[in-house]
Amino acid sequence: MTDTVLISEVGPRDGLQSIQATMPTAAKRAWIDALYAAGLREIEVASFVPARLLPQMADAAEVVRHALTKPGLTVMALVPNLRGAEAALAAGVHKLTLPVSASEAHSLANVRKSRADMVEELRHVVRLRDAHAPQVKVEAGLSTAFGCTLQGVVPDDDVVRLAAAVVEAGVDEAGLSDTTGMANPAQVRRLFTRVRAEIGPRTGAAHMHNTRGLGLANCLAAFDVGVRTFDSSQGGLGGCPFAPGASGNVVTEDLVFMFEAMGVHTGVDLPRLMAAREPLRRGLPGEPLYGMTPEAGLPKGFVAATV
Repeated sequence: MTDTVLISEVGPRDGLQSIQATMPTAAKRAWIDALYAAGLREIEVASFVPARLLPQMADAAEVVRHALTKPGLTVMALVPNLRGAEAALAAGVHKLTLPVSASEAHSLANVRKSRADMVEELRHVVRLRDAHAPQVKVEAGLSTAFGCTLQGVVPDDDVVRLAAAVVEAGVDEAGLSDTTGMANPAQVRRLFTRVRAEIGPRTGAAHMHNTRGLGLANCLAAFDVGVRTFDSSQGGLGGCPFAPGASGNVVTEDLVFMFEAMGVHTGVDLPRLMAAREPLRRGLPGEPLYGMTPEAGLPKGFVAATV
């Protein structure tokens, strides 16, 4: 039986909020349309934060409304707090993601709250969800799980304790994020194994960055220990504005190619995915896009995985 993974595209949120340019709303809609046409079925389309802080996300509700017209698409949004969650739920999202940093220094820089305060904020968001939209999933993204450019080493024990705390607070799943691109494959295997031993099937996505060229290797390491959901960004757009030196996400095109070449089904059509770079280019003229697979093309005789 062929293995299957879920590729969760985070470019329209993580990618766009990390660059200076603001993509026009019409261009965002066209890009999301192209990603959907390529077979992506979970897309993080926006973050609900004050426009004065992230003008790139000022049209979040409008973008969500458009994405909701796509049958079978899980429309996801990042929210840093209860107010953001209220706005996202009002817009109709299917899934909320909250960043909860394993590094105290990063937590204070990113959301101006301590780790303990963020767990409490998460508890309030879960109560809101339970009261008004029980069908909506809530995910905690445990950021800086593999190291922090501000703090340095983040102990595994801190990550495991935080995973247990967010699950106790009521999240549906807790993923691990290499926010600063410091992870290595041995560390990824070790930490995901420990977290799964602690919270079981609530262990969520691997969100890897390619800062030091290990993004795909780290995704493969996570796959080897049972992870089946992977965040990535078309063209490798993204990074964290509050983690100095942290550059882009794993490139969706390269991640899909790796899995399909291995015989692991992603549900994503690679030629259509690479064609989706064109509306992205039109919406962000001059912005560098990355990816080895789009440059090299598909190998002669390449056959995608089937289920």
